[in-house]
Amino acid sequence: MDFSAELVQWYQKNKRALPWRDTANAYVIWLSEIILQQTRVEQGMPYFYRFLEKYPDVISFAAAHEDEILKLWQGLGYYSRGRNMLKTARQVVGQYGGEFPVAYTELIKLKGIGGYTAAAISSFSSDEPRAVVDGNVYRVLARYFGIEEPINSNKGKKLFQQVADEVLDKDHAGLHNQAVMEFGAMLCKPKNPDCAVCPLRNGCYALQHNKVSILPQKLKTVKIRERFFNYFLITDGDTLLMNKRGEEDIWANMYDLPLIETAGYLTPQEIMNMPATAAAFGKNIVMVGASRPKKHILTHQHIHAQFIQIEPAGGEIKYQSGWLRTGIKNLKNMAMPKIIFLFLNNFFNL
Repeated sequence: MDFSAELVQWYQKNKRALPWRDTANAYVIWLSEIILQQTRVEQGMPYFYRFLEKYPDVISFAAAHEDEILKLWQGLGYYSRGRNMLKTARQVVGQYGGEFPVAYTELIKLKGIGGYTAAAISSFSSDEPRAVVDGNVYRVLARYFGIEEPINSNKGKKLFQQVADEVLDKDHAGLHNQAVMEFGAMLCKPKNPDCAVCPLRNGCYALQHNKVSILPQKLKTVKIRERFFNYFLITDGDTLLMNKRGEEDIWANMYDLPLIETAGYLTPQEIMNMPATAAAFGKNIVMVGASRPKKHILTHQHIHAQFIQIEPAGGEIKYQSGWLRTGIKNLKNMAMPKIIFLFLNNFFNL
């Protein structure tokens, strides 16, 4: 039995019952694929159901406001995915009359859809013979065939795609792709793979050469940026001063609090004594409370955030561009970064 046949046989006996597997609806498959990018199935499943319930088709999705999409997306991270989904849906409505394309050559033209996603949607919805290569597939191929080229090098990406194309069952592309992805997710896991019951163990290069723990290889290229956000909480008990973020930084178009970013950690009192604080809020302010610093980890950035509650000591607090007053009751409907939502939820008991 060949590589693909072994995987498919294993898959049909062991696959998880996932709601997007029993459909050829390209919109539903697209929804699941984008939500599950860089997200565990267990974490992404509730989001999938919420999005599908609110937007049962691409036309209703395209009609949504960006704030609604970001609010539903809250907690998933990588918020550009949510924003791109809205652009994609509007593209499908505008260019394809609301019929989600199933051909790879059309899918690849859509915003936020790269080669992997286009291959997944086309093969799952119409059995187009396109091999998917995601993290799970990289791992299975690297271990079984003994591929030591780094998966994030240009040469490695081409090599893995070539091998994936060669082993693809072109008559049953969707089934093959589902099988190899599920095999990587459930059995050929990054750590502690269950090699003892693996149906491919006799032909697995990594197992035979004691390289399971070192394959696949990956170049270490990510540089982590450390950032220090000093947020200001300004409330009268009924309303709160919020900030609408711009397009150019993390959490684009979402809501957080007025903030001053510093090059390193400063105590709340040091922040209060900064000229930038007086310039932002006026000189007549007092600190009435402060939180301990909290660390929020993103892929390429570590955010060190602290929250300082201030009040005017006389007169009014200055307003900056992008700031707005909103009722505490409205906070539940506003799209915020997770670290902001958790703090406000705890502070106001939303």
